[in-house]
Amino acid sequence: MRSFFLAALATGALVAGAAAAEKGTRFWNLTTATVAKLYVSAAGANAYGPNQCANDNDGTVDQSERLKVNVPAGKSDVKIAFVDGKVCIVRNIDIVAGGVFSIEDKDLTSCNK
Repeated sequence: MRSFFLAALATGALVAGAAAAEKGTRFWNLTTATVAKLYVSAAGANAYGPNQCANDNDGTVDQSERLKVNVPAGKSDVKIAFVDGKVCIVRNIDIVAGGVFSIEDKDLTSCNK
C-alpha cells in the first residue's frame, strides 16, 4: 500500500512538473502600474537580454497580468520600465524554469525618475 502511495505521489509530481514546463516561465506583474519593458540579466552581470514585453500581444504587462518570458533560470537582475517612464532595477530574483516570478511595488527600491 505504501509503495502504491509513493508511486502515485511521484506520478503526480511529474505531471505537475510537466504542466509547469508546458506553460513556460512567467513574470507576474504585481505592481500598481503597467510595465512597458522588462529585461533580465544574470545577477550582477549587467548584461540584459531582449525586452520580454515584446512577447505580449499589446507589448505591455498590465497590473496582475502574467507574461511568458524566454529567460534562463537562476539568480537574476530585472530592469523594469513602466509606461510613465519610471525605470527600476530589481536584484537577485530567483527564476525557476517553468515557474512564476513576480515583482511588487515594495521591490521597487532602485529606481530613477
